[in-house]
Amino acid sequence: MQSSKLVGVLVTVATLLCARSALPQQAAQTTGQSTQDNQSTQDNQSTQPGKTNAAPLKSFRPTNYVLGPGDEIVILGVDMDEIANKPIRVSTAGELNLPMAGRIHVDGMTIDKLEEELVQRLSKFIQHPQLAVNVTQFKSQPVNVIGSVKTPGVIQLEGRKTLFEVLSMAGGPMADAGYRAKITRKPEWGPIPLPSAMTDANGFSIAEVNLRAVMNAANPQENIQILPYDSITVPRAELVYVMGEVRKPGGFPLNDKENISVLEALALAEGFVPGSASDKAKIFRPMPGSERAEININIKEIYNGKTKDPTLEPQDILFVPGSYAKKTFRMTLDRAVQITTGLAIYGRPY
Repeated sequence: MQSSKLVGVLVTVATLLCARSALPQQAAQTTGQSTQDNQSTQDNQSTQPGKTNAAPLKSFRPTNYVLGPGDEIVILGVDMDEIANKPIRVSTAGELNLPMAGRIHVDGMTIDKLEEELVQRLSKFIQHPQLAVNVTQFKSQPVNVIGSVKTPGVIQLEGRKTLFEVLSMAGGPMADAGYRAKITRKPEWGPIPLPSAMTDANGFSIAEVNLRAVMNAANPQENIQILPYDSITVPRAELVYVMGEVRKPGGFPLNDKENISVLEALALAEGFVPGSASDKAKIFRPMPGSERAEININIKEIYNGKTKDPTLEPQDILFVPGSYAKKTFRMTLDRAVQITTGLAIYGRPY
């Protein structure tokens, strides 16, 4: 009888010991499961709208940008569902009316200042508010278009506009426009997204595009978005001159080209007149810090394919001599360039 009781006691003790040894394992399993559940909960929360700390996607966020009427903004933040991730437009009076933050006059205020103002006002309702302001649409922001366009001046942007659209708003390029246009962008807007972009000593981004390719939709990559306060310059085309014994002497714009050949220039001048000495033609090329260089060419051999057709650079003068003396030509060269330049650009001598 006593032996049976002893056996029962031993069994009970063994059972308790086994249960005690199993507790840490159960606790570890429970802790692991709890950690997984918490991680899963955090992951789910991080994907909920208004609960993410990830950097928002944005195209442009210049912190020095000055807000104005018609601009559209989005506020990105945590624990502010009433105002976050919703497009809000600045009123014509230059104000925003926001839940919790109230009415704010933002006309003339930078994005940085607006963020500071929002943090101060929302601190009454949210502990340590974290937010960022993005401008999603720019309204009534100026762009300067100068140079050889039909209506140069200030263009007011309304929404997204490409280079082609802004140039069209300025009436398009004039007939004497050059083949390239220059874009200058303020430092706060970042670099111009073109391979040709360079940054000057003041931080401005400057790039050139092929004007004709943009206007003819031949190179869509250069038809970039224009931002507020950009400056677009369309210079007049450079000229080459054809003078002497040709049917139509004058200056000819290089509208869509960097240069032209001698034969192309002669075609613009409608060819020779009888008695011209085309085998004794000359190219007078401007040289930095010196007089024009003289390059002898034989146009007859060019026509016959015996000589390569030379290239005329901007401001070159192709001279086809005739019966008058070379000395007389030199005496009247400068005046002739003035006259032909006036005819080419303005339709009259000056």
